[in-house]
Amino acid sequence: MKIDIITLFPEVALGPLRESIIKRAQESGAVTIKAHNLRDWASDKHRRTDDYLCGGGQGMLLKPEPIFAAVEALKTDESRVLLMTPQGQVFKQAVARRMAQEKHLIILCGHYEGVDHRVIDHLVDEELSIGDYVLTNGAVAAAVVSDAIVRLLPGVLGDERSSQEESFSDPSLLEAPAYTKPIEFRGMVVPEVLLSGHHSKIMEWKRVEAINRTRKNRPDLLDE
Repeated sequence: MKIDIITLFPEVALGPLRESIIKRAQESGAVTIKAHNLRDWASDKHRRTDDYLCGGGQGMLLKPEPIFAAVEALKTDESRVLLMTPQGQVFKQAVARRMAQEKHLIILCGHYEGVDHRVIDHLVDEELSIGDYVLTNGAVAAAVVSDAIVRLLPGVLGDERSSQEESFSDPSLLEAPAYTKPIEFRGMVVPEVLLSGHHSKIMEWKRVEAINRTRKNRPDLLDE
């Protein structure tokens, strides 16, 4: 897979992707991730990428010219163009799994008041949001989306079960509580069933605890 991130802040996008599992995924060749500075496609001498809103309003808007130029320079027949924006559909595990099947992702990062809507109408395949809140720019969101997608690529996690036995593998349930050694710590003990070796009882316990955890932290998932 190849991921190209277009942003005013390439280092912000790349920082979290240079560590740990995602770093090793790049070193192994499972994915190539590059971040490009949108200003490189600005045509005026000041490398300007934004302007005032037509019709008035607060803030500045990213101009269409450099974004069109950037996408057209990077896009191939295998590309899918994503825009990180608070107005997008909420990014969920099911979306990450679908995106992990793509060969090339171009991720546009919104900034200021967003992007000229002609970009959305004529360049963008999907608008994505990582939650119902607003960030200073989309580079952080692009890093989150890239991380979630890359970890699902074959071989990246080492054990394929890792991505199958976690929160949102079942879209209506969070992951059950997990424990490790020591068995007893400050009077707190690991649930006895997890030490029993009885696989079916352990699976049933995990199912019940997953439901309880979801009901406590994310009851909206159970409603869905």
